Amino acid sequence: MIKRWLRWWRGELMDGSLFVVSAPSGAGKTSLVKQLLKDDPRVRMSVSYTTRPRRDNEIEGTDYFFVAKQEFERLRDQGEMLEHAEVFTNYYGTGKAQVRALRDAGHHVVLEIDWQGARQVREASASCQTIFVLPPSREELERRLRNRQTDSEEVIAHRLGESVADMTHWHEFDFVIINDDFDEAAAALAAVVDGRGDNYRVARSEIRDAAQKIVGAG
Repeated sequence: MIKRWLRWWRGELMDGSLFVVSAPSGAGKTSLVKQLLKDDPRVRMSVSYTTRPRRDNEIEGTDYFFVAKQEFERLRDQGEMLEHAEVFTNYYGTGKAQVRALRDAGHHVVLEIDWQGARQVREASASCQTIFVLPPSREELERRLRNRQTDSEEVIAHRLGESVADMTHWHEFDFVIINDDFDEAAAALAAVVDGRGDNYRVARSEIRDAAQKIVGAG
């Protein structure tokens, strides 16, 4: 704590910001966040906790922190989770301590989570900035989901229905980025993280009009 105070007093320390990036499946959120991490050395992803078994290609502490259900529940019940959710009987969550440590070190922290998790983070951290990524149209969203060529028609229909429902929550966020052209969307995300994202604020009528045209009235 004393060393940290001395760094602050010398002007060497500036805490990083917390950003939440959410999107419907198929909007390209993961690719945009990967590009941001590649281009900006200040940005870090927070590694989530999960109770699901580790897969052969996954690395502890890099992909997830793999913990027993009892340990996850202990962390959650003691208020150590910034956000958490149960998905198909497994728990997932973001630990407060890791986010705090990264921000204290001066890194911007990005959480790639759904809109429900974003709500929890907003309640726990009023200073966080939230970003919602939209596809340019519902038709393009369906095309992207189909182009994955990994799911059955039944699964595609289910994912599409969930994605359309998720899109209706765009107006809960601080910024909206429409991923029509990847390079332009990546530049927009970088601008928001760099504090130059006013053009993508939900409060702007142009952004609201574009989002409502894609999704419907929010």
